Amino acid sequence: MKKSWLLLVCAAGLYTSALAQDTIPDAKRIQGIVNYLASDKLKGRGTAEKGGLKASRYVAKQFKKLGLKTVNGSSYFQDFTFNKNAHKDIPSRNVIGFLDNGADRTIIIGAHYDHLGTAALFDGKYPVGQIHNGADDNASGVAGLLELARYYVHNHTSEPFNFLFIAFGGEELGLQGSKYYTAHPLMPLDKMHFMLNMDMIGRYNPERGIGIGGYGSAAEWPVVFKEVQQLGIKFFTDAAGKGASDHHNFYVNGVPVMFFHTGGHDDYHKPTDDAPKLQAAAEANIIRLEIQLINRAMTFPELHYLEQKA
Repeated sequence: MKKSWLLLVCAAGLYTSALAQDTIPDAKRIQGIVNYLASDKLKGRGTAEKGGLKASRYVAKQFKKLGLKTVNGSSYFQDFTFNKNAHKDIPSRNVIGFLDNGADRTIIIGAHYDHLGTAALFDGKYPVGQIHNGADDNASGVAGLLELARYYVHNHTSEPFNFLFIAFGGEELGLQGSKYYTAHPLMPLDKMHFMLNMDMIGRYNPERGIGIGGYGSAAEWPVVFKEVQQLGIKFFTDAAGKGASDHHNFYVNGVPVMFFHTGGHDDYHKPTDDAPKLQAAAEANIIRLEIQLINRAMTFPELHYLEQKA
């Protein structure tokens, strides 16, 4: 082999290796995202607080870097207001990026970016003035959202479905972002293949495993889950499509769902939910599990929604 061809082959190999490394969910990158979102600089990403706005701009910037398209005109933002108890016309926004594969149907990947902030809107339920950084709840989910966006943008595969990536606002105040989106969808909900939601996926407990809700929301889920590799983590399923996170509003509007959650802990909704406690390597494996399930779900041209009896 001539020297020039050898150099070309070696360069191509290095490029492919770097590309693969950039695509695979990465613990260091996950930790970096959570470190920023859960830093005191963002003061807990409170709704209607400066830190919440900074977080929304950060997610939009990452979407733009990845090359995701906008679906709300030229903006990645879907602004809205809502009322909560005595608090009226509270401003918030969803952040939305679209991977257009020219397909008829679309998969929604979601996670809420807001947290309690300094607890000003919670009427004394939490210590007002203290920063609640929300590393697990839900900077961990936003890291998962961005890692999945990175994977499906950079995997050099034209998937048979489009992807809509949504970072929801106002979740802590009553699932407000997903409530607004499902009432004002930017794409028809009956064209959604399913919705995958991540809320607190950063504190993996190997004794518990990760819970995956919504198992009863589609007739095909048992086949999709069959023979999935656990990749160093264990999981269990729950049939319920309803729940206390953003997948709930999609499920009640007829969209099959999957909900990933590593469970409660002593730092839940406390100022001690900080970035150093994140289990980033385990989260990377959880995202790899999600990729398996998403890919298996794409082998079905359509999923059949099931309504669970209360």
